[in-house]
Amino acid sequence: MSKIFSFGFWNTIARIILRNRIIILGLILAFTIFLGFQWQHMRFSFTEANLLPDDHEINQEYQKFLDKFGEEGNLIVIATNDKDLFTPKKLNAWNDLSKKLEAFPQVEYSIGIQNLKKLQKFENPNRFELVPLIKEEKINAIQAKAYKEEIFEKLPFYEGLIYSKKSNTVQTAVYLNKDIVNSKERKIFVMEHLQPLLNEFELNNDLDIHVSGMPYIRTLNSQNIIDEIQWFVLGALFVTSLIFFFFFRSFRATFISMITVIIGVMWAFGFLGLLHYEITVLTAIIPPLIIVIGIPNCIFLINKYQQEIKKHGNQAKSLQRVITKIGNATLMTNVTTASGFATFIITESKLLKEFGIVASINILALFVLSILLIPIIYSYLAPPKERHLKHLGRTWLEGFVNWVERTVRNRRITIYIITILVLVTSIIGIYTIKVSGSLLEDMPKEAAFFKDIEFFEDEFDGIMPLEILIDTKRKEGVLKLSTLKRMRDLEDLLADVPELSKPLSVVDLVKYSKQAYYNGNPKYYQLPTSQEKNFIFPYLKGMSDGKNNQLNAYVDSTGQYARMTVFMKDIGTEEMERIEDNLWPKINKLFPAERYDVTMTGKALIFQKGTTYLVKNLILSLSLAILLIAIFMAWMFRSFKMIIISLIPNLLPLIITAGMMGFLGIPIKPSTILVFSIAFGISVDDTIHFLAKYRQELKYHNWKIKKSVYPALRETTVSMFYTSIVLFFGFSVFMISSFGGTVALGGLVSATLLFAMLSNLLLLPSLLLSLEKSVSNKETFKEPHLDIIAEEEKEESIDK
Repeated sequence: MSKIFSFGFWNTIARIILRNRIIILGLILAFTIFLGFQWQHMRFSFTEANLLPDDHEINQEYQKFLDKFGEEGNLIVIATNDKDLFTPKKLNAWNDLSKKLEAFPQVEYSIGIQNLKKLQKFENPNRFELVPLIKEEKINAIQAKAYKEEIFEKLPFYEGLIYSKKSNTVQTAVYLNKDIVNSKERKIFVMEHLQPLLNEFELNNDLDIHVSGMPYIRTLNSQNIIDEIQWFVLGALFVTSLIFFFFFRSFRATFISMITVIIGVMWAFGFLGLLHYEITVLTAIIPPLIIVIGIPNCIFLINKYQQEIKKHGNQAKSLQRVITKIGNATLMTNVTTASGFATFIITESKLLKEFGIVASINILALFVLSILLIPIIYSYLAPPKERHLKHLGRTWLEGFVNWVERTVRNRRITIYIITILVLVTSIIGIYTIKVSGSLLEDMPKEAAFFKDIEFFEDEFDGIMPLEILIDTKRKEGVLKLSTLKRMRDLEDLLADVPELSKPLSVVDLVKYSKQAYYNGNPKYYQLPTSQEKNFIFPYLKGMSDGKNNQLNAYVDSTGQYARMTVFMKDIGTEEMERIEDNLWPKINKLFPAERYDVTMTGKALIFQKGTTYLVKNLILSLSLAILLIAIFMAWMFRSFKMIIISLIPNLLPLIITAGMMGFLGIPIKPSTILVFSIAFGISVDDTIHFLAKYRQELKYHNWKIKKSVYPALRETTVSMFYTSIVLFFGFSVFMISSFGGTVALGGLVSATLLFAMLSNLLLLPSLLLSLEKSVSNKETFKEPHLDIIAEEEKEESIDK
């Protein structure tokens, strides 16, 4: 069978590249300019990450809720627990702030002390009306004291909405226009109007205020992502260039590498714009990822070029051999790395699918850039001087190579014992891994807005809305007294869950109606009896503040659907599942399926369910990555035994990392799920290089095992060490992030790749030596479809 991508093929490619340098550089420049124009289409995500497929049952339930009640994540809350708030100066300033907020066109309405309404009974005709609590333009000390007493003692309807009795905290609820909640307008309002106004208010009135709510959190979180992209890119460039220079001691080689990966970063942004993908917390890490993964390409190509120059000093021949000898190796290692990312495409999660598409495209594009740019740029430069080649014989690195060889030669039993002990320990750790679907867990813990989140969790038991939709299956079914009593019992159930806040629903409005019917006496804040219902409900149905019907916030226009809103603390998936498992049997008993249909929804719940969905797909995604790479190995080496042996040293680091996650308390979540496929796709590159060199040595040494393993090990150890160190420190750049998930991703991938290097250097050659009779023979190691490393032969010279 003729070989695909043979060295004749790469000789042809080398001739084309080196004979058409100006045209190729022109094409690269033109394509870079084209992708540069696509930057205008880049946009940052203004919505929460939806990890579930659009047609998933949970998403459909949420859409059903939105169809009935509209966007639910439009609330921003501003609170203070200042002990002097109810003094004339501060209370008037607080009320003026509410007026200024409500004047913004982006604000639909607000509820605060300034415009607080109390329900009042009127006759002729019988009706309830919401009338202003505060009628005065400016409040004096006596009025301030009276209003404080009335709010905290006589208006239980507003507890959890306007005030908390825990430390006499008062808040203003600002409801944004629902049309701007998932648009750029939200960012403009929060960053350019709301924040400056609140900062000025704090400064002028000596009041500590706290701000939260999903629109506010999402805006500041998105801004953090934007701010961090530049630091990731600059950090990755700085770290990788520093390490590269340390290895090569050449400004020229470092500069060429940086030019290559910088163009790769420009292409990455361009592809994001070309595909009209949003920049999310995941796609934001692609540009620095390109730098980290691109530098090993540069190391292989430049190192080979310098080796050839040192060997014979002919620049034309050296550039030809770089392409001819490294072409297959670089292509295959980039393909396997891209395969690790490409497996996310099958998850059906839009967020991960887009990440997988852009990352895999850019890794392959980076290969094209490297194989074209590096030889072409070097062809215009003078050959490296002797001082640039000194690193090829560095003594300290030789010491490391000698240690690896001695260990494999003399301590194979020790390697196996340590491997088994680490494997068993890691498996124990895996059983302690938890799953986290927290929407807030990865957010910057030191940010002011995160500290405000903790404040609201303490005072109001959470800020993330959990919506319960109750379908009574008949028109006007919500205002049936039997339904209201069931809803009251459900509210009591929810109130007993410490992770959830006091629920808000039509039940509270009906209770308030009875209180109003009895002239505002708070002891009547309860559901009416069957007899009282006949008197009170005619008032309730006509309730209005002159602008809108207050029932619309809790009941749909047909009266068939009721909404119950509860806010929950930042709890993980397992905790939420425990709460659900406890609640659902009681809910099903309260609301029989033949008469009611009850669903839980809300963005926070969708995110948690999405995390569970991703965890279930993690095994599928990783299995596909392993299968794809095994197919590559089978195609290249034509040996089933070699596939098994090559997978062992690459699966072991994944198991070790998973065990570390368990022992260190790092949960499985959307960000850490990425670790395994990414690390596997990268680490297998070392295996490919080693096995290819090993087979070459076998043929050269007439299938003598020991004479083949050690030369292969010595030659590949240097390149493995170089690339692994660059990847380790490159991925460590992500640990400067303020996002917990990005920190975990960087740390875990770095650790996994370090384990993978040691595994490929120590365990893989040990296995080959121990199983020499069964795997190291001509029958097992057949002539490959693809030679990764060229045999030493005379290549055709190319005139420049």
